[in-house]
Amino acid sequence: MRLLGIILILAGAAGLIYGGITYTKRRDTVHLGPLSATVRQKETFSIPPIVSGVVLAAGVALVIVGGRRRS
Repeated sequence: MRLLGIILILAGAAGLIYGGITYTKRRDTVHLGPLSATVRQKETFSIPPIVSGVVLAAGVALVIVGGRRRS
C-alpha cells in the first residue's frame, strides 16, 4: 500500500509540473500512385490540475496510512 502511495505521489507531482502529455501522431494525407505524403502532428492530452492534486493527496494519504499500520 505504501508503494502505491509513492507511485501516486510521483504521478500527481508530474501532472502538476508538466500539465499534460504531448505525443506525435503521423497521418497519411496524399497517395498518388507510389508516392505518398505524411504529416506529423503534435497533440497534447492535458491533465487538469485538480485531478493531479487529488492523485497527489491520495498518495500522501496512502503513505500515512501505510506507515501507521506497520507501527
